[in-house]
Amino acid sequence: MAKNRNEIPEKLTWDLTTIYKTDKEWEAELTRIKSELSLVEETDPGHLLDSAESLLTITEKMLSISQQVEKLYVYASMKNDQDTREAKYQEYQSKATALYVKFGEVYAFYEPEFLKISKEVYNKWLGELQKLKNYDHMFERLFAKKAHILSQKEEKLLAAAGEIFESPSETFEIFDNADIKLPMVKNESDEMIQLTHGNYSSLMESKNRGVRKAAYKALYSNYEQYQHTYAKTLQTNVKVHNLNAQIRSYDSARQAALANNFVPEKVYDVLMEAIHQHLPLLHRYIELRKKILGITDLKMYDIYTPLSNLDYKFNYEDGVKKAEEVLAIFGKEYKGKVKAAFEQRWIDVEENIGKRSGAYSGGSYDTNAFMLLNWQETLDDLFTLVHETGHSMHSAFTRENQPYVYGNYPIFLAEIASTTNENILTETLLKESKDDKERFALLNHWLDSFRGTVFRQSQFAEFEQKIHEADAAGEVLTSEYLNSLYGEINEKYYNLAVKENPEIQYEWARIPHFYYNFYVFQYATGFAAATFLAEKVVHGSTEDRQKYLEYLKAGSSAYPLEVIAKAGVDMESTDYLDAAFELFENRLSELEKLVEKGVHL
Repeated sequence: MAKNRNEIPEKLTWDLTTIYKTDKEWEAELTRIKSELSLVEETDPGHLLDSAESLLTITEKMLSISQQVEKLYVYASMKNDQDTREAKYQEYQSKATALYVKFGEVYAFYEPEFLKISKEVYNKWLGELQKLKNYDHMFERLFAKKAHILSQKEEKLLAAAGEIFESPSETFEIFDNADIKLPMVKNESDEMIQLTHGNYSSLMESKNRGVRKAAYKALYSNYEQYQHTYAKTLQTNVKVHNLNAQIRSYDSARQAALANNFVPEKVYDVLMEAIHQHLPLLHRYIELRKKILGITDLKMYDIYTPLSNLDYKFNYEDGVKKAEEVLAIFGKEYKGKVKAAFEQRWIDVEENIGKRSGAYSGGSYDTNAFMLLNWQETLDDLFTLVHETGHSMHSAFTRENQPYVYGNYPIFLAEIASTTNENILTETLLKESKDDKERFALLNHWLDSFRGTVFRQSQFAEFEQKIHEADAAGEVLTSEYLNSLYGEINEKYYNLAVKENPEIQYEWARIPHFYYNFYVFQYATGFAAATFLAEKVVHGSTEDRQKYLEYLKAGSSAYPLEVIAKAGVDMESTDYLDAAFELFENRLSELEKLVEKGVHL
């Protein structure tokens, strides 16, 4: 049963006092930054291009305030995430969001003013003032976006509307995490327990089909009941994306989202083409699952239960030990940062009532790279730990090696570092496997991870693209429309009829990533690229590992495809995807051979 927040041992909670010692300190910072922004509003607009010195001074001031706002927001957000029921931290997050909006509103002048400069004058100033070269790549990105920047007045209006534009996502999050109480269900011990977002995954992995079915139906009864509310929040969010794209003269919301990270749409299209080409591999895996489970009428609630009878259980302490051991392959520098994360309370480990579901790595430039988990002692939790540690190490390396202006990395590159760690963990555990039964369990786990990350996230990406296209074409995104579309796509991917799996049509309603604006496809591209890179790290040379660390340190100091190309991956080519699907097929074939030997029996 989930605990209250005050019942969680302190050592298993993150230490947010390293950001602000007290809430009062946070409140004082909020007041100070508001005052600083008010002063900027009075003095800086209209003066950015007065001189090279003015450009430098105003740019550095803007970045400094942005750095402070991020830190303020991170504290409020994580305080809220640890118990979303607490009104105080809901208020903090709202105030921090409002401050972000105010920052955008105040600095709405910056891009339109900057883009009035000619390349000739800019290059002249660059030669006259050496310090401007520190921001050359940032300015280069602005020049590249020139056709999509509006007038100062229009930018200010859009910035002022920022808080409104965020409301669909925030409403979904509060409704889904704080307001909705899921039904009681029976666990494997035949005990009635409260169904939560955190324990749902464990229940779906139960060996007891009755437990899986009951948890599945209980969860989706909620989404069926509230489908119209969820449809309205998602529809409004899609309209925000499409409106912003239209205002900024992009052809589509997808183009706008990818252009914001300087990722060519070709990367997305290459992924979807490869996925559709290789769907027969997923169908083959589903058929094998039927055979192993001995179920002729396989349902969607049978997709997640492990095919192996070998039950891996990891308490948190053992998980930390194994993660440290596996990640030591990256060398001393990486190992030291991992140790700091595990020993200095960067991680909020256990589930508690009201806590945000799922897992993430966060923090800001001036904080630790914190992690949120909801530990349930499964093998998946060990993989989640190394996954989020991959994100946090990426953040730590970037922040330590780049100035603030380049001290973050685009989301396109984010999932590569995390899933490289997952692939290395798989390689390690397969190497350490003692017999066919262990190997069977690990192959099953990796294949499920691939299915969940490459195939499933591509399925999400396909749905996301279609609902944006539908809204742009004037289609009303009612729950009926969303249910029908999602069910159709799910049937195509899994080859399981919607009429036999009616609950799955509501799955769109529970996916928070549909509010992230074309984020999900990057899980798939990231996992595929990580498969390639993990092979280099494990089986390659010291130089290969060094190149990988250089990628972690690069942040946003170059365009994302340039950064990852230095590590050896061309994201516009099918090569890395072909390699990923080849490995999937090889491991699927190995699992099939083990089944023929009767290892699963």
